[in-house]
Amino acid sequence: MANLLPTQIFSLAPEVGKSYYENLAGGVNASVTVNNFSDGPVALVITRVNAPVVTYVIPPVNSLTLSVELLLVAALLTGALPAFGTIQVATSDF
Repeated sequence: MANLLPTQIFSLAPEVGKSYYENLAGGVNASVTVNNFSDGPVALVITRVNAPVVTYVIPPVNSLTLSVELLLVAALLTGALPAFGTIQVATSDF
């Protein structure tokens, strides 16, 4: 069964990071979608159970969808420019 969490709108200042999903009770299988509508890139940081932290840079006016096993934390980081867009997480037992 899938749980589609509400779409979250983000507007982050330069050099700011913020967590948008946390499951510290052992992780959950999930799909993470980020839509970057800004003029600068935004980094999606994925932390999983017993795995290295992985960072994906999403270019300006672009999007990324990932399927992640045992997701602990999904966070966004900005660089020298501010960023805005949406992030949505869907959890599942896939």
